[in-house]
Amino acid sequence: MKVLGIVGSSRREGVSGVHHLVTTVLENTDLDYELITLRGKKIGGCIACLGCVKDNICKVDDDLTELRPLIAEADAYVVGGSNYYSTLNALTHAFLERWYQFRHQEGDTLWGKLGVAVGVGGSSGGAPADVIENFFLYNFIETTAKVTGQGAASCFSCGYGETCSVGVVNMLYGKGVKITEDMIPQVSRQPEVIRAATEAGKKLGERLRDSHDRKEVTKNMQQTLLQKFAEST
Repeated sequence: MKVLGIVGSSRREGVSGVHHLVTTVLENTDLDYELITLRGKKIGGCIACLGCVKDNICKVDDDLTELRPLIAEADAYVVGGSNYYSTLNALTHAFLERWYQFRHQEGDTLWGKLGVAVGVGGSSGGAPADVIENFFLYNFIETTAKVTGQGAASCFSCGYGETCSVGVVNMLYGKGVKITEDMIPQVSRQPEVIRAATEAGKKLGERLRDSHDRKEVTKNMQQTLLQKFAEST
């Protein structure tokens, strides 16, 4: 069994809360894993060209091309993204949009696999984690856990955070407050979040080792999606 971890944040490893949480989940699966960061990669969204219809292979030539075999071969996914405007950041969203290439003619490459959705944001990581979970659902991937944490909004490092009247620093602490290291949110200083990531990794590993039945998971996820459609009409 092999788990593929995807860090969708554009921040560097040392300052990325997404990277920290995705890594924590992976390390606690006790399974072989591969970690990929999308930082610096050129990945565009789906352009609806339908070039993938016949063979389920995307014809857009960018950095996703080399990642496709890793996505197809993995038994499970840990995908993490950032909260931009209360949704998933564009790079991670584009990456997941391109999974449309696997869907045609009952393409079951992703069906019945498992996933963990990770989200980090200046206020909350709930919104991006929810979007990732939705992408999983459309590909009949079961979300076994969602891990969310609070990271450092750009206002803490942009250089104007202490004086900007509409920034996060002012909203949380008041205008003119001196930014100190201890007030900058970091997931590594949130024990409950690290605990959740650890437990998510353990649960994912256990599920994969315990006679994971992709057909049964596929059936359950298809029913869940149909129910979602029924409720929306």
